[in-house]
Amino acid sequence: MGRNSRKIVMTWLAILLIAMAGLAACGEKAAEPQATGTTQQQPAEQKPAADDKAAAAETRVVRDAYGEVTIPAHPQRVAAIYQEDYLLALGVTPIVQWYHPAWGKQDYLNLDVPQFDITGSMEALIAANPDLIIVDGGADAQKYEQYSKVAPTYKIPDELRNDTIGRLKNIADVLGIPEKADEAVKKYEAKMSDARAKLEKAIGKESVAVIRLNVGDKPTLALFGEGNAYTGIIYKELGLTPYEAAKNQDTHVVLSEEAIPTINADHIIIFPSNGGWDSAENKEALKILQDPLWQSVPAVKKGHVYQMNRTHWQSGAMLANMMKADDLVKTFVK
Repeated sequence: MGRNSRKIVMTWLAILLIAMAGLAACGEKAAEPQATGTTQQQPAEQKPAADDKAAAAETRVVRDAYGEVTIPAHPQRVAAIYQEDYLLALGVTPIVQWYHPAWGKQDYLNLDVPQFDITGSMEALIAANPDLIIVDGGADAQKYEQYSKVAPTYKIPDELRNDTIGRLKNIADVLGIPEKADEAVKKYEAKMSDARAKLEKAIGKESVAVIRLNVGDKPTLALFGEGNAYTGIIYKELGLTPYEAAKNQDTHVVLSEEAIPTINADHIIIFPSNGGWDSAENKEALKILQDPLWQSVPAVKKGHVYQMNRTHWQSGAMLANMMKADDLVKTFVK
């Protein structure tokens, strides 16, 4: 090979080496996006947070007392108007507590949450920012519409009015935690069964009347019927015998002065409509129990009148009913 030929070959070899070096450099740069890609995948590691938000945003359609309603599949901030007892029984803390100026609130729940005055504006409820509101028969169509403007609202079917266990299961289903109801129901049934057996042995078929002292400017006495949503369970579930005048009565009746002396129940359970037995505002109302008409009642003469705490006797919910059972066993079982 001549010098010129060798020179040409060497030149091409040099060009080839340079080209190969360039390709190698390009290959190294091509690998850089992999490192960048690793950085870009970091948000994927945070995907569970995104999934939580997605889960919170999930909805489902259920049927309530008014028809179909779309509610959160996994509600986190629940306002259960006068149903707070059931939430606590399920291990859920409500974000507000029902309050009424004439009836107070359910003190027995010992809740540390803002009060919502159902007779006032919706401001307290709006401020609580619920993602689900649960109501019962106390909310008519107009009230239901007002609640629905604040958050998705579910109204408990009317047929569950006097069904403590059914109502608990219904609320658990709405909250998406039906399994939580099972344990609560077992505790409830055990408590009521035990109390029923003890009460049957203690007082047998002796009749029991439940009377509420309606406090206020014009105090009255109201006889609660055996079907009353608050106290009917003492007959239905605890087996006590209702006072004759309370039979076939689903709510309550205010007793006239003439009717008071005719009360001939063997035992009388009584509680005030608001406040307690030692509340200063009830001082005047309590004078009705010193009236000769009341003092002439046979059970009063025999000392068979038992003053109870209105806060759980004026509720037919699960925890309240268990407290009633405890009260009765303490009162009658010696």
